[in-house]
Formats: sequence, structure tokens, C-alpha cells
Amino acid sequence: MFYTINEAREALKNGKITSVELVKSAQDTFNKDKSAPIPLNAFIEMYEDAVAKAEAADKEIADARAAGTLDKLFEEKPLCGLPFANKDNISSKGHRLTCGSKILEGYVAPYNATVIDRLEKAGAIPLGRCNQDEFAMGSSTEYSSYGPTRNPINRDFVSGGSSGGSAAAVSANQALFGIGTETGGSVRLPASYCGIYGLKPTYGVLSRWGVVAYGSSLDQVGILGHTPADISQPLSVMCGQDMYDDTSADLPDADQLKNLAPLSDAEFKALKIAIPKQFLKTEGADPDVVKSFADTRKWFESKGAKIEEVDLPILDASIASYYVIALSEAASNLSRFDGIRYGRRVDNQKGYDELYVDTRSEGFGPEVKRRIIIGNYVLSEQFSGDTYKKGMTVRARIQKEVAKVFESYDLILCPTCPTAAFKLGSKVDSPLEMYLSDLYTTFVNLARIPSISVPAGNTSADKMPIGMQFAGPMFSEAKILRVAQNWEEDHKDCGIPVKA
Repeated sequence: MFYTINEAREALKNGKITSVELVKSAQDTFNKDKSAPIPLNAFIEMYEDAVAKAEAADKEIADARAAGTLDKLFEEKPLCGLPFANKDNISSKGHRLTCGSKILEGYVAPYNATVIDRLEKAGAIPLGRCNQDEFAMGSSTEYSSYGPTRNPINRDFVSGGSSGGSAAAVSANQALFGIGTETGGSVRLPASYCGIYGLKPTYGVLSRWGVVAYGSSLDQVGILGHTPADISQPLSVMCGQDMYDDTSADLPDADQLKNLAPLSDAEFKALKIAIPKQFLKTEGADPDVVKSFADTRKWFESKGAKIEEVDLPILDASIASYYVIALSEAASNLSRFDGIRYGRRVDNQKGYDELYVDTRSEGFGPEVKRRIIIGNYVLSEQFSGDTYKKGMTVRARIQKEVAKVFESYDLILCPTCPTAAFKLGSKVDSPLEMYLSDLYTTFVNLARIPSISVPAGNTSADKMPIGMQFAGPMFSEAKILRVAQNWEEDHKDCGIPVKA
């Protein structure tokens, strides 16, 4: 059952479908897929209370229709009855939360994350939790204790990571929209690989309360959808300050997100777009990605936007700076998973040190262990002054110099990833090659700016999706989503939506 948010809302209002039908359609697809020869493995589980919530939504809609207050209901609850996919590291009260890891097997979230709370107050229904790389550490959703999520376009390929489950669920039409998290590209990357839209907002625009931390100064909840409007509408109800998150912030122009409009011809012609010369290097980039990048540039120019190349040498240090900071913060954040407070415990009755070691050795997968070890090494007394502090210094320069670019330009344009989706298993044993998937995305997280990945064509051989990203200054979500709406109206066939 394929709908955009706007189409589903109108169908609910007109009585053409019910919320229960939307939820059961997703559940039926999930159950059928579990027994397929090659399962997609996007959802880990469907929430048992989703149908009951859908029934309550249908009653609200029926009562409002009878009372003639349907428009008022959908004004107060703009996502009423609409099911969405939730990543396995975002707390949903009363449901399991494992971050794709054995160490949290059986753990049940005692409260809602703020973003879940706000979505439910707007009427949206959490369908279930989606697969992810363990503790969001990966670029392919192969590092999960539940097995890999496959790409809906071609199941021999990865879905991207770490929010690959949410992206695959949306791409395969198992959910109207999805929420994920990203620390260095984990929403935009799977959006690119799965042929959908994916937004990483400004740091702080979406509360991190109830989201299991990876790298706290970089983490951000993001949104995945078939269209820019499928992203802007959930963003409009989730954004804003939260008393539980001191880093949260209000979003100016949030009203523009409710009814997303493309830029007018005059507004588009006034756009000034920067392309960093560092992202024009083609070594390591797929020729199809290079061609799509050139085509995207031509599209902007054909509509009157002005494009200039800018020199940002500091971007060459973004990958190194990102991994130094992210892995150091991960080592610190994951120290809480010790077998004492919650989650798995391997109690050998020998003592606390042995309990810690055995629990973490058995509970964490190899990629998480690798990142914890590297992070602790960076933070070690004899090393941290030379590396962690230098990484933070480089980050401050990236943030300053990117902000300076936006004094003269509206957008930064670049690919989302050097390649399209790759085959399962082809990079899983090559950490460095996997890390380089984030070549074009990490500077966005370091600079704390918003960026959206848009579907921009497909590879010539395997017909796998390619993504381009539009990045803007802090709190420019409305503008980049409006530009993405222009793109959507001119490129409706760029992605390969799976009509499930």
C-alpha cells in the first residue's frame, strides 16, 4: 500500500482507508517477508499495541467526521492515524530497545523519547523497531546482532547504515516515514542507497532525550521519507526546545514545514550555491556518482541558480577529526553497559572486574569493540592531549570555515556518498574502506548544520540509487526542504520506489 503522508491523510479523511488497514498492511508485509528466501530484515519486530492505537485513531476520525470537525482534528493532530518506523536506539515506552546489540537483549524502555512523545501527540503510530548497526556504529547495517538489513531495490546489496532498517522500511513501503539517528551520515547514507529522501537537521533541533548515545556532541535524530513533505511534516511536530535536553533549540520558520512549498522562480534564481573543490576530486568515486553530481549542478544552473567553486582545505581533515571525536565519545558513553545496571550480565562469581570483562566481551560485537578500543586509546593519558584535543581544534575550524561560506552562499552542494550501495559482505571486513563511505557526510555533523540527501539517479550497471545532498547554514531546514521540493517536482522518477 503506497502512500505519501499527504495522500494517506486525505484517504483517511475521505474514508477510503483506515488507520487499521495501514497498520495491518505493514504487519502483513513484515510477516510475509520474514519467511521469504531472502528476508529484507528492515523491522526487527512490530509493536503489539500498534493495531489498538490505530483503532483509537479510526474512532477519533469517525467521531470528528460525524461532528463535522475533521479539519480541526487534523489541524490538532496532523499525523493522526499514520504509522511510522522507529530505529532500535530510540526509546518507545513499554517496548524493547536493544540498539541492535546482544548486550541489551530483553531491555524494555521505561519512557518515550521526546521525539516519540511528540509524534504520538500529533497522532502518529509507532509501528515497530527497525534494524541498525550495533549502537549505530556502521555504514551498512551489517554490524547488527539481528543480521543485516538488505536493500529493497536489490537484496544482494546493503541498505546503508546505521539507520538502514528505517530507510529500507520506508523504501519498501512498510511505513509512511521513518526516524533514525546519525552521528556522521547514518540517515543520509541509507537514504541515498535506498532511493529516498533523508534529512539530518541542525544539531539540537530534535531532542536527543531518550536516544541511546553514541557520540553525544554529534548525534542527531533524522527523518526518512519518499518526498520532502514526508520529512517536513514530522519535523514540524518534533522540533523545538525540550526541558530534558539542554542542547535542544527552537527552529525558526517551523510554520513553513507544515505545508511545504517549493521556492518561487525568483527565489530560486537568487540562490547562491557553493561546491567545495575538495569534493570535486574523483579518485575513489564511482563514475556514475560523478555524472549524477554534474547533472545536479546543471539542473541548478538551468533554473538560474548561481554556482561557484570554493576552496575549503580543512574538509580534507573531516574524516580524521570525526572518527577521533566520535570514537572517543563512544568509548565514554558505552562504559555504562557493564552488566551491573541493565541489560545482559555474565556473572561468573569471580568479582566485578571479571563480570565487566565477560559481559562486555560476550555482549558487544567486533565493530563496537574495535571502536571502544580505539576511543580509549585516544583518551589514554599519554595520548589524549595530542589527538583528542587536536580533533576538537580541527572541528572548531571546520565549523568556523563552513559558517563563513554561508555568509556568501545559501547552500553547499555535494554527493551523499562516493559510491552507490555495495554488495553485502564486500566491505564488512575492511573497516577503513567502510569508514570512507562517510567522506561527504561527516563535515555536516562536525559543523552542526542541516543537510538533506535527495534521490538523483541510478547506477548504469546495477540500477542502484544515487543520492546528492543539499546542506545549508544552521536552522535553514525550511529552505533546504523547499529546494528539495523543487527537485522532487522536476525529478519524480529519480528514485526507484518499491510499490509494495
